Amino acid sequence: MSQPVIALHDIKVTYTDRPVLPGVSLCVNRGDFMTITGPNGGGKTTLLKVMLKLLKPDSGTVTYYDTTGHPTNRLAIGYLPQKSMIDTHFPITVGEVVRSGMIRNLWGRYPKDATKRYDEVTQLMGIAKLADRPIGALSGGQLQRTLLGRALITDPTVLVLDEPLSYVDKRFEHQIYSIMADLAKRITIVLVSHELSVISGMANRHIIVDDGVHECHSTHHYRRDDCEEDYT
Repeated sequence: MSQPVIALHDIKVTYTDRPVLPGVSLCVNRGDFMTITGPNGGGKTTLLKVMLKLLKPDSGTVTYYDTTGHPTNRLAIGYLPQKSMIDTHFPITVGEVVRSGMIRNLWGRYPKDATKRYDEVTQLMGIAKLADRPIGALSGGQLQRTLLGRALITDPTVLVLDEPLSYVDKRFEHQIYSIMADLAKRITIVLVSHELSVISGMANRHIIVDDGVHECHSTHHYRRDDCEEDYT
């Protein structure tokens, strides 16, 4: 039996009198690799923001669950936002961005293995030599790798990725596929992307956000009407 980790119930979000999420419900189960796709403006990023509790819906509830299946207010989530949401003029370095993903203790200190974990992640992302570089001096791909490093550094329970392939070169794109395949063995992944050709083969669930939220049982569909006989 599937165990929920995030449950959205009857979520409604309206922008300037236009319903973006018209009363949708969705359950992310522990161990899922869920892909989310759909046309531009369909509500994909809005759905993610509600899921992360970064956006309060007009109505409806978002519930997180612990490993025992009980509701909890705390859930270790790693989040990779769209690059366009990042202020690259903010005076912060690559190293500071990655470390900001770590959870400090009550005394403001990082865990004992923080340095080791930081070194592992920056090497994996290929940004170890960029640690002192301000993010405003990065290429789009370098910034994307930095943000992915921040999302991964605490080895989260749930990893939420909004267009992770944006701006990265083909070499690192294939590395991301390898990273995702490895992570999917032990954590829950929710991924939004227009480019699902490879990733869709890794996922066990495919969600289309297009005039609501619909689960499709085909990996290649993009719009709701592509799989009218197929979604639930």
